[in-house]
Amino acid sequence: MEVSVMGSLQVNIGRNNDIGFFSFSKNLNTMECNLKNNHNYSKGCNFGRSLVWPSKSAFGFTLRSSATSENGVSFIPEKASNISRTIDCLKFYVGLPLDTVSNCNTINHTRAIATGLKALKLLGIDGVELPVYWGIAEKEAMGKYEWRSYLAVVEMVQKLGLKLHVSLCFHSSEEHEIQLPEWVSRVGESEPGIYFTDRSRLQCKKCLSLAVDDLPVLDGKTPVEVYKAFCDSFKSTFSGFLGSTITGISIGVGPEGELRYPSHHHSFNNSGAGEFQCYDKFMLGNLKQHAEMHGNPLWGLGGPHDAPSYNDLNPISSGFFMENGGSWESLYGDFFLCWYSSLLVSHGDRILSLAASSFKDVPISISAKVPLIHSWYKSRSHPSELAAGFYNTDNRAGYKAIAEIFSRNSCKMILPGMDLSDNHQSAVSLSSPEMLLRQITSSCRDHGVKISGQNLSALGDSSNFEQIKKVLLDENVTTDLFTYQRMGAYFFSPEHFPLFAQCVRCLKQPIQTLDDLPAEGDETVKSLHSMNLKVHVA
Repeated sequence: MEVSVMGSLQVNIGRNNDIGFFSFSKNLNTMECNLKNNHNYSKGCNFGRSLVWPSKSAFGFTLRSSATSENGVSFIPEKASNISRTIDCLKFYVGLPLDTVSNCNTINHTRAIATGLKALKLLGIDGVELPVYWGIAEKEAMGKYEWRSYLAVVEMVQKLGLKLHVSLCFHSSEEHEIQLPEWVSRVGESEPGIYFTDRSRLQCKKCLSLAVDDLPVLDGKTPVEVYKAFCDSFKSTFSGFLGSTITGISIGVGPEGELRYPSHHHSFNNSGAGEFQCYDKFMLGNLKQHAEMHGNPLWGLGGPHDAPSYNDLNPISSGFFMENGGSWESLYGDFFLCWYSSLLVSHGDRILSLAASSFKDVPISISAKVPLIHSWYKSRSHPSELAAGFYNTDNRAGYKAIAEIFSRNSCKMILPGMDLSDNHQSAVSLSSPEMLLRQITSSCRDHGVKISGQNLSALGDSSNFEQIKKVLLDENVTTDLFTYQRMGAYFFSPEHFPLFAQCVRCLKQPIQTLDDLPAEGDETVKSLHSMNLKVHVA
């Protein structure tokens, strides 16, 4: 079969005149991927590359990457250094495009995705991750579910013998025009308090405010009740796949599915710390009640008056987050941060408990994502983490409470950012993803919480893959599943795919050799014209 992945972000089959022609040929011993270029590309240089996996190698396949000049001379790079140890128990997944199922509840790029799945299978990938959006499956009315397109994707994955991790997404994806359900948006028009709000009264409509979890704001039902009904409908519909094809489910717990406040949702510069999101009427009502219970009613009038704005590039220079003498170290600061973070922890506990009870009789793993908010980590106050709801400072271990709720509900923690190293971070923002990752994994280890890993960078280069290998080979990070985000045109590009394949080869032994794979029918790879496949950010 022949598959092309175009540098112009299009996917085609059987067209030799496209940029980045990608061809697969398979026989009993060899599968070849040829990336040929018949156009001027990258300052007029034409090139081709070959990925060859002989099925009789020690790993089930080996990787050879070569660049070919226009006159046909091949340049073979030096052999990659061998890693002395592989991770036998590590499962390696790849995330499907965020808009695999469109806002109109149709499958985008069906044949392109099917072909990509076959390539992953041949590489030895264990499975894929599928985002399932609340705003698509329950779009029109409460309790009216439409699972048809998602079912078709699951069947496609099952047919290829891959495993599947499903992410239940109770947030929107503006980039792909996937909103919250239409009926929820109508509620928001009459009751804007259901959304997170900053001190300028700018709303975040990417998800619902955690302050309304147990309030009957959705046509007489609470969000928790609606989330539970969604999970129950999913469980009933996909029961034939649960425990076999579908081996894991992650539950959305906030913006982008992560357990945090959307502290940067109106940011003009992500170098700042973000802002507190406690100004919707239900958050303010809760704060007022909490302050009165503690005998300080004036503390319940709003968030910190001296907190920095989104655009403050040095949030630790003055005010609330100031390194020495900042309000975060005062009695008021401790009061506010305890309240703000406790609501996030309670919300996480509530949703994890919901998921655990919904799928308690199904042999699958339940997980949720905790973000790696590493900017300003080397400061004393950790302002980015505080604004996002994690009360973690130089004298307070803020992730113990997070690990506790995962442990209590027997849930795995998904940690993104395993591709980030301190060497590539800005010194100005005092960032340290490696130190933060060590702290969170230490808390998980202390509480017996299992970890799944992800990358953060959508444009992985050799340094990102080296960092992934470094983290996954660290005996202190007991990760049994790593999901690479995310499939798209760049993922299969000649700049990226060889690096990804080499990383997979170094880390794990594939489940099977090419000779063990089922024969493929010609009907699956006939032709595919002008399908736009966007690069997706995890």
